[in-house]
Amino acid sequence: MSVQVTEGIDQGAVWHYGDPMREQRRLEEGTALVDLSHRDVITITGPDRLTWLHSLTTQHLEQLQPGVGTTTLVLDPQGHLEHALYGVDDGTTFWAHTEPGAGAAAAGWLDRMRFMMRVEVADRSAELGLVWAPETLGLPEDEVLATRAGEDSLGGRELFLPRDRVAGLLAGRELAGTWAYEARRIAAGVPRLGPDTDERAIPNELGLLGVAVHLDKGCYRGQETVARIHTLGRPPRRLVLLHLDGSVDALPEPGAALQAGGRAVGFAGSSARHYELGPIALGLVKRNVPTDAELTVAGEVEIAAAQEPLVDPEVGLHVRARLR
Repeated sequence: MSVQVTEGIDQGAVWHYGDPMREQRRLEEGTALVDLSHRDVITITGPDRLTWLHSLTTQHLEQLQPGVGTTTLVLDPQGHLEHALYGVDDGTTFWAHTEPGAGAAAAGWLDRMRFMMRVEVADRSAELGLVWAPETLGLPEDEVLATRAGEDSLGGRELFLPRDRVAGLLAGRELAGTWAYEARRIAAGVPRLGPDTDERAIPNELGLLGVAVHLDKGCYRGQETVARIHTLGRPPRRLVLLHLDGSVDALPEPGAALQAGGRAVGFAGSSARHYELGPIALGLVKRNVPTDAELTVAGEVEIAAAQEPLVDPEVGLHVRARLR
């Protein structure tokens, strides 16, 4: 039995298969697959694709080797996050997935930036699917078009394959839904563009320096803001893991205000019920909020929250080890 997500950015994906806590344990054990085919997929081909992407985005891509997973960002001129591409190159094609519903806009912007470069950009969300798989689980590789592994793949690998082959790959195997996958992601402190950000979010606040932003590369759109804040320190906000009051039978709505001492100090993002940690969420809070301050999530039911810093409030670097 599968239950689908009925609202929010992951609408239409499988929420769980009947026992989300068991599914979380299977993810930790490395025995379950996750269907992520609700995410959008972009491909970029052509001999100039890596040098061209290198010039436009935050990551160092000019010498990216085939099979090496990477994350790169598109920023606006003020350094605010616009798109996140989770990609891998196979020597002829750069394969990337992005947030559900964001593929057309990301591909459209990239296509407008081609000018005279020898590249072709395509939104292939309708024909390609994405599956998360543990590193140790043997799978038939003949149907897989590309494989991405890296910090943002949460200790496993992401398989790009034809959409009509996804069901066959999943058939007869242990499966986990997005409830389990999101709980694992939140516990690992890995933010998503959209659920965990707003229109003002910059990479320094989210611990993305080094992960998705290369600090020793040439100019790209928004670099001035990122470099200035990195040099001077003290990003305006910091990412935190919120340990929510488990006695309240509710999770915060994405974007719900975080309060300290009766004043708004940030907002809550993604939330989930974790099989070991209980109810948890990610949040962005103002830099000057003490790291030991007790917070409250506003809403129809107020939820008390203790914060665990994920990003150093002075330098903007992630302070916890990511899953490998």
